[in-house]
Amino acid sequence: MSSGILYGLSAYVLWGLFPLFFKQLQAATALEVVLHRMVWSLVFVLIVLAVLRRFAWLGDVRRSPALLGKFAVSALLLSANWLSYIWAVNNGHVLDASLGYFILPLVNVALGFVFLHERPRRAQWLAFAVAASGVLWMAVQSGHVPWLALLIALTFGFYGLMRKVAVLGPLEGMSLETMLLAPLALVALLCLGPTGPDSTAQHWPAHDAHTWLFFVLSGPVTAIPLLLFAAGARRVPLSTMGFLQYITPSILALMGVFLYDEPFAGPRAVGFVLIWAALALYTAEGLWAGRRAAAHKKLAGEAE
Repeated sequence: MSSGILYGLSAYVLWGLFPLFFKQLQAATALEVVLHRMVWSLVFVLIVLAVLRRFAWLGDVRRSPALLGKFAVSALLLSANWLSYIWAVNNGHVLDASLGYFILPLVNVALGFVFLHERPRRAQWLAFAVAASGVLWMAVQSGHVPWLALLIALTFGFYGLMRKVAVLGPLEGMSLETMLLAPLALVALLCLGPTGPDSTAQHWPAHDAHTWLFFVLSGPVTAIPLLLFAAGARRVPLSTMGFLQYITPSILALMGVFLYDEPFAGPRAVGFVLIWAALALYTAEGLWAGRRAAAHKKLAGEAE
């Protein structure tokens, strides 16, 4: 298994477990949680940069307004994704978040085809079609356009595309995004004050020690999977990262049903079966193609 796939796999498993963490922050609103994530993520990456002594890249960034603009867009996409996801988790919509991340691989394949000229093989297109039918089935069963799921999928899909073509490394890119977001987030926190059912507006610290501990931990909890994702996205095709993404919504769906008792009607299960069948097909085709390529390479070497 390649290092890129291992990085992506690790990121997606960690993201799937996120509800366990963010359910601990229900004393605050989704907006306050996102603002704290921005601030404490910057603290974490600055510590990492200091330990590694990797600040030289900031000189190149200062001389490239275009690069700053691109990362400002990716930072906005990331913050929009965080806000919609946390709101979903803390308002009883874990399954909607799951649907969003089931849609995301389809968005990734489409973006890779349109913007990066990636050309999936025939079996991969078949897997794409099967997965699309499963997602469409689940959307139809909900009885309305799944706006929350679509927002989650589109914001992170375009974020992944921008990180795929980014010239900065995973740590540097994450650091630049948090450097752009954190000052605005800090000002907003100071102006808005603590929020939530147990907060008194404009009176710090308001939240208890448990909530503040999880605010601080949101820095490394946020940064580590993003660094793993960025490292993986730069090493494997976007379409491959897209199908690995099914790990996250599968974990979310299981947690939504069995841990948080969200309703899971029988017809929705059909959609999950179709998506898992697509993932199995895509994985089998990838293994077969990899073995065939290795065999051809071996034959070519023997011929020489």
